[in-house]
Amino acid sequence: MSGADFSLAGRTALVIGGTSGIGLEIALGFQAAGARVVVASRDSSKVDASVTRLKHTDPRSAGYAVDASSLSEMRSFADRVWAEQGPIDILLNAQGTTVIKPALDFSEEDFALVMRTNVDGVFWACTEFGRRMVKRGSGNIINIGSLSSFRGWPGSSVYAMTKAAVVSLTQSLAAEWANTGVRVNAIAPGFFMTPLNEKKMSDARKALAIARTPMGRFGKLSELVGAAVYLASPAADYTTGTTVAVDGGFLANGL
Repeated sequence: MSGADFSLAGRTALVIGGTSGIGLEIALGFQAAGARVVVASRDSSKVDASVTRLKHTDPRSAGYAVDASSLSEMRSFADRVWAEQGPIDILLNAQGTTVIKPALDFSEEDFALVMRTNVDGVFWACTEFGRRMVKRGSGNIINIGSLSSFRGWPGSSVYAMTKAAVVSLTQSLAAEWANTGVRVNAIAPGFFMTPLNEKKMSDARKALAIARTPMGRFGKLSELVGAAVYLASPAADYTTGTTVAVDGGFLANGL
């Protein structure tokens, strides 16, 4: 084992949802590990800002605006990215949203928003880029799960359902594609004060999160980068279908 085993030099990484929060932090981490990075999200202004930041280090960086929840748009996007940027070696799916309210208060619109973003968007990204990776005989997909993939979450029932689906999809695709040279893994972050969490979580909910986390603090976004770089690197060539929890001990805590 050497440092080269953790290098992403010579690889192209696409981070969907890579313009803020977890996605942007991991995009920067991939770049620091040597990858050429492409980012995408629905918000074109955020794409432009992120690409400007990435280009300070690597002028080859690029970005695209796309609605990943649409199959037709994702299919066209995959064709365009593959043609303009070359084969994508690493795909990280960080797109996601949530609505925090009691299950009995969910509207059809609330439900559709969370499901389309967190499930449809991840599935279409995995399959549209995955089919190209399978044909090529190599590729690496990393999905972003959640603590709620594994635990009940009052007030976030639909979000929890979608994140359980992401982990299940990760395992199923890993098993389906294991003999094709394509690996599929996931990361389950604990509590990180991303722009999404900062706005959605009440002060009481934040205090409860810290109280339930053995390390007694929120995670720093930079603390997710190591897991992502490992899963994307040659060091993880025999790792597929796993979900790495980066959670300050939350899932291990019995009391």
